[in-house]
Amino acid sequence: MAGQTKVKKAGSFSEFLGSIFRNQLVIPVMALLILALFNLIADPSFFKITFNTTSSGEPVLLGNLITILDYGSELAILAIGMTLVTAASGGQDISVGATITIAGSVILRVLCGNAGSRPEELATPIIVAFLVACVVSMIVGAFNGVLVAYFKIQPMVATLILFTAGRSIAAWINNNELPIISEPSFGYFGNYIPGNPIPTPFFIALACVIVMMLVLKFTNLGLYTQAVGINEKSSRLNGLNPTFIKLLSFIILGLCVAVAGLIKVSRLSTINYSVVAKDIEMDAILAVALGGNALSGGKFNMTASILGAYVIQFLTTTLYKFRVPADALPAYKAIVVIALVVLSAPVVRTWIADMWKKIKPKAKASVKEGE
Repeated sequence: MAGQTKVKKAGSFSEFLGSIFRNQLVIPVMALLILALFNLIADPSFFKITFNTTSSGEPVLLGNLITILDYGSELAILAIGMTLVTAASGGQDISVGATITIAGSVILRVLCGNAGSRPEELATPIIVAFLVACVVSMIVGAFNGVLVAYFKIQPMVATLILFTAGRSIAAWINNNELPIISEPSFGYFGNYIPGNPIPTPFFIALACVIVMMLVLKFTNLGLYTQAVGINEKSSRLNGLNPTFIKLLSFIILGLCVAVAGLIKVSRLSTINYSVVAKDIEMDAILAVALGGNALSGGKFNMTASILGAYVIQFLTTTLYKFRVPADALPAYKAIVVIALVVLSAPVVRTWIADMWKKIKPKAKASVKEGE
């Protein structure tokens, strides 16, 4: 009787472990724990958070964790749109960095109006400039979506057009000038709101996450997107319009890009066309992959992608902390991409599943021998 109890406990524990490893959140959570443990051992001061004051005397929180919260938030916003595009089209948009530059350039252009690149007063309210940028970004997203959905061009190839030309277009919008906005309130979106010590991008990202979760909960967007990504022909036979759903996913990504563009230009109240949001598309794709989502499309977990975005920023901040040159960061992240792609490959997943099936009987057998 006692032996049977041991076997049941071993079996239930084995099943419990299996259920944990089948959960999609396990990959980003494990990556987060590994990074946290590494920093805790290498330099415990990594987790130190301090209170400081700005030049105007406003209290702010500073520290590596605040940096992760700050810059990871704009990446989380992009991960929302990139997850939908990946799920629906089975590919990725590599033009988000260039499109962020376009959106930021549009915002600055509308704010400056005809007063030149150094206006003393804003030509229009900030909300108007942001809405114009949203429209432009959604049009850019629709352009990519048309190429993918209607002309059946592979997403990375289709978005390569704007990846190449986007920053030149952004510079052309402002006549190759670098506008500077002196209005203090414009800087609130990318920095701190007076009296609030937590970076504003975190609250913007939180609002975006809540909106998307509500959309996924109360509409069929998630279900339709996954259906199209899993089997486009079957989804069409079931009454769905795969072309429209793919197009919609790119438009939603364009909206996310506009929000990230506002944050980017707000941080410095200006723009540098060749540097702003450089290589951010790689981080957004990596966040989706780290969330355990198949880069070939289909089922997705939005929560895992958002968590993956903060893990990627955790990795970036860790590398900067240990003085890894900025030019070398893509190489380190490429190693992570390779590892994730290999782990998500069907052959590797099948091998892991087979190994797990072999381990379970051995565990039960060892318990029986010890009765």
